[in-house]
Amino acid sequence: MGIEIINEPNTTTSWPMMNVTERYKAVDPELAEGTGPIAFDWLKNFYITAYHRLRDENKGALPTSKAVVFHDGFDIDQWKDFMRGEDGGLAPEFENVILDTHQYSMTAEMMGCPQTVEGYDDFVKNTYVPMIAEMGEYFPVIVGEWCLFNSVGCGVDTHGGQSVLNGEEGAHAETLSAEEKRALYQGVAESQLNVWSNGSGFYYWNYKLLTDTVNTPGWIGWDAWDLGRCIAQNWFPVQQ
Repeated sequence: MGIEIINEPNTTTSWPMMNVTERYKAVDPELAEGTGPIAFDWLKNFYITAYHRLRDENKGALPTSKAVVFHDGFDIDQWKDFMRGEDGGLAPEFENVILDTHQYSMTAEMMGCPQTVEGYDDFVKNTYVPMIAEMGEYFPVIVGEWCLFNSVGCGVDTHGGQSVLNGEEGAHAETLSAEEKRALYQGVAESQLNVWSNGSGFYYWNYKLLTDTVNTPGWIGWDAWDLGRCIAQNWFPVQQ
């Protein structure tokens, strides 16, 4: 399909929300000194430089039949003026470029989304629907990462998807019955799929997990990251 220039650059928008240096402790604090977020002006210049290198005919160019994809750095509104020509459309020097955005319920929770089935549904309708529609006017938009994971399914507030690896204590027992969990996930799946289908593509994260979420303490609810398990447990809405 193409090449994405860089995955999830941690920008000035996402840095404070993700609390990076606390969430991911440095193995070597001295080497990590000066670690900080990426500025959008720098990132935009990086993307344009990378685009021209990828398309350079003297260096085995990536053909224009293959897309050059760039990630939004967790702030999709930053890209409305990117790669624009004098008429406001895509500048003629750029061909077949795609905007990639990663959208998770855990990120919505960090942005204040209530941890309820209704809260997730409202967030999808009032935030994701207009967002995908608006940005589709500027670039083809793919949702390169999404899944059914949310804190309700875990039975605890995960504080934006933090796990036992980040020092968060997970639930020790299921708080939802199998039927309640199925209804929860089928609801959030239907809401999100309706939106992503209006864009230019979407990719579930992930096909498979290596973590045994059933028998390992603290990992209840994390099997929602695993597409295979979601399908096996009938967590997607039934297709008519």
